[in-house]
Amino acid sequence: MSSEQRRRLSREDRRVQLIASGVAFLADRPLDELTIEALAEREDVSRALVFHYFGSRQGLHTAVVTTARDALIAASVPRADLPPLERLDDTVGRIVAFVRAHTGTFYSLVRGVASGDPVVRERVDEARDENARRILEVFCELGHADSTLLRVAARAWVAFAEDVLIELALESDRPAEEIVGLLARTALAVAASVEGGQPGAPATRAR
Repeated sequence: MSSEQRRRLSREDRRVQLIASGVAFLADRPLDELTIEALAEREDVSRALVFHYFGSRQGLHTAVVTTARDALIAASVPRADLPPLERLDDTVGRIVAFVRAHTGTFYSLVRGVASGDPVVRERVDEARDENARRILEVFCELGHADSTLLRVAARAWVAFAEDVLIELALESDRPAEEIVGLLARTALAVAASVEGGQPGAPATRAR
């Protein structure tokens, strides 16, 4: 980008551009390698400029992870017009599509923040909590009573789903419909296990 093009950007537009570049950085490199110096070199700007917008490496990571998290959440917003089982399939299917379209970003967020700073981990956990909440809504619509155990089960399923997505969506060419089927069936099985096979158990659902 030329210096003339950079000058034409507003403060907010320039910040958005730097964040977008940071998210793109995650396509093939881990979050831990994203530094103020690396982003400055990538965008051909001064280190001082990047520091001005983010204040620190932690500030940069927080902004990038927040943007990536919001993109994943937005891409998988449940369709309110679908009945619960179809909505589950649709939501999981769009998560699989997002993961395959943004491979490095997803992998870096899920595996790359394990030893990162607490603020970044908090942002990622917020996405996990939102996905668990969406799954919990499906469970409750299928007749399961909301409970602490069901909430714990929904959150545990999200962690399981992340591992499945890494192994099958990122590291294999397995058809998306097979991955969606596995994740949907296991979600229903997790809910059924809490109540010993009540409504929504996979045995009641043909696939």
